Amino acid sequence: MVKTPARRSAIIVGAGVGGVATAARLARAGFEVTVLEKNSFTGGRCSLIHRAGHVYITSILLYGLSLKIRQRFDQGPSLVLLPDLFREAFRDLDTSLEAEGVELMKCEPNYNVWFEDGERFELSTDIACMKREVERWEGKDGFERYLAFLQEAHRHYEGSVTHVLKKNFTSVLSILRPSFLYATYSLHPFESLYSRASKYFWTERLRRVFTFASMYMGMSPFDAIGTYSLLQYTELAEGIWYPRGGLHRVVSAFVRIGERYGVKYRLSSPVASITLSPPTVLKKGRTTGVTLLTGEKLFADIVVVNADLVYAYNNLLPPSSAAQRLSTRAASCSSISFYWAMDRQIPGLTTHNIFLAGNYRESFDDIFREQMIPEQPSFYVNVPSRIDPTAAPNGKDTIVVLVPIGHLLDNSHKGRGLDVVKPQDWSEIVSKTRSTILSTICARTGCTKDLAQAIAYETVNTPQTWKEVFNLDRGAILGLSHSFFNVLGFRPKTRHPQFDGLFFVGASTHPGTGVPVCLAGAKITSEQILRSCGMSIPWDEMATRQGEQRQKKGKKVKEIDRLHALPVLSSLHLVALLLLSLLSILVYRFVMLRVPEEWMLR
Repeated sequence: MVKTPARRSAIIVGAGVGGVATAARLARAGFEVTVLEKNSFTGGRCSLIHRAGHVYITSILLYGLSLKIRQRFDQGPSLVLLPDLFREAFRDLDTSLEAEGVELMKCEPNYNVWFEDGERFELSTDIACMKREVERWEGKDGFERYLAFLQEAHRHYEGSVTHVLKKNFTSVLSILRPSFLYATYSLHPFESLYSRASKYFWTERLRRVFTFASMYMGMSPFDAIGTYSLLQYTELAEGIWYPRGGLHRVVSAFVRIGERYGVKYRLSSPVASITLSPPTVLKKGRTTGVTLLTGEKLFADIVVVNADLVYAYNNLLPPSSAAQRLSTRAASCSSISFYWAMDRQIPGLTTHNIFLAGNYRESFDDIFREQMIPEQPSFYVNVPSRIDPTAAPNGKDTIVVLVPIGHLLDNSHKGRGLDVVKPQDWSEIVSKTRSTILSTICARTGCTKDLAQAIAYETVNTPQTWKEVFNLDRGAILGLSHSFFNVLGFRPKTRHPQFDGLFFVGASTHPGTGVPVCLAGAKITSEQILRSCGMSIPWDEMATRQGEQRQKKGKKVKEIDRLHALPVLSSLHLVALLLLSLLSILVYRFVMLRVPEEWMLR
């Protein structure tokens, strides 16, 4: 009897977005997968907070049962960008967002951006709205410059998706890939986002409107590379979306898909260390599994770490120079995040609101150079109940406020701000920040009632919370910084250089932070694992089959639908054309000068 080869096994450490997506992909490819999560919930920062202890009970009775509606908060991300990357991830798993019950709702407008002087700018995918808003501040020619900005941002977007989000950078030499080098010039990686925006927008107000999104990367627009205008592009061209039920609906869908393929989830199972066989002079070491905090040992062929990368290198792996170097790398910002259950609806606020500091540059310098809490912070206010009624009971609002601040400091980092060793009076810091936020919202939106009195319930996350609950190094909510020397071939790799079978996925490894980017990273890491094991990639095969099926259907493409590129003239052709034009002008002038005048008058 022929013996069936044993299935390869994999352990995923961490059930964040990258972890659950990688688990589902590997299971679909035939791996026996176990996911270990330290917390009692999946999703990591992309998890939900429910109002605990004080549950609103509506007066609606349905067949004798009271319907309970709890107020719900997205703990971290609160919007979906780059929706095609979400659709691709589900398609690769032989399903779809719709089939998994994930309903994406378009947010319109994208944002209301509030300024210190009480003025407001409405960002929208509606071209007529944007024309009106831009011309209000930049004049009639401002809209043409806005379209030119979008054109450049479009190139940044397409170039980044093609050459960064869908390619692995296994070493610094990967940057020398010809296709990437060819695209580099158009990506403007050596200029700041703010400087690129300044070429198209001539008022300070609109330069701020089209650069604040760098906060998604945990960076100042004065330091973020010009490429990141792709964030504004995807919002303005593709829209901002929100899954009904919260961002965790996406995570839950990946968990269900994984479970259908056999993935086992073990929650409240913190990992103490990754077990390794040491390297020798002749060959690399190898991972053999993990040891849980309880002492239990689990064995696997492959280990994928979705925990915070700096934490993993310094706590789950043996001491090394690599761990020390990672600890000194620049990190993204942290935040004080407020989660408010309001006892009424708050007029003037849309689903997404940005309140920009009057001292725009100074506020970012306080955060990213001094690791402080700005006196005048720029902050984000999300009201999910505006787009999704299930987020709050009827007539109430759920509000999430994210205030970017500096990360915690240790001896290896400079700054005047939040010392990781020195105890912080977070109660006082939170109280002062809350007061600033509430007074700013009231002053700019014209809200006359005391907002503080409308808060029926509050919970707060501080840098210390992010560090303790999610093991985030220095409480940096977006992992390592995305400065030029922290991305591409310079960013930590998806595979450990010294231990076979040990891989990484998540915000601090390639390609970077953000839910859609981590989904792209899950695909990159999964394919790298499958190739290292000599296994086929099922979603590549599926794409090939789908292409063949379309061909078999024999749908003819009409001539009017065919794409025909205009012939592109070579440099030689252009020179020849120029010389011919000059010759024609000279001949014309020579002939005309010698024509008798009386002939001209006939």
